[in-house]
Amino acid sequence: MVWKKGRGKLGAFAPLLGTWSAEAESQQGPVRCQRTFSKVLNDSHIYLRAVWQISEFTYEEQAFFGVDRAGITRFWSFTSDGKQSQGQLADVTDLHPQALGFEAQMPAGLARHAYWPDEQDGFYWVVESHSKKGWQRFSEHHYQRIS
Repeated sequence: MVWKKGRGKLGAFAPLLGTWSAEAESQQGPVRCQRTFSKVLNDSHIYLRAVWQISEFTYEEQAFFGVDRAGITRFWSFTSDGKQSQGQLADVTDLHPQALGFEAQMPAGLARHAYWPDEQDGFYWVVESHSKKGWQRFSEHHYQRIS
């Protein structure tokens, strides 16, 4: 995959723009997730709409990525179960040299999510929590572009 960043602080999202799909296994059974990244608000923010289908259950996330007044790249996330989170850009190059990731302080502690290219035409996405033993992965998806 060509993982070429664009210009500006949100240029790192350029390879993610578009609609992507993944299928994975979870404790609740098979999961299908579709993520759509698009530029919004006169290209000042990136909008993410993620929809998970887990058996008969649908879970949705809407998030915005942008630069705050202090010049820090941040995200603001809202989910269909009423939860909210926010965090900031983080160094996640321990996962992959080209990884794009964010950290957030959650009620259970520090968490991060990250994206990085695969060897073909998709990307990986993970969510991890931090413990005394380091980062513990609890979700991983491999996304392919939807034409």
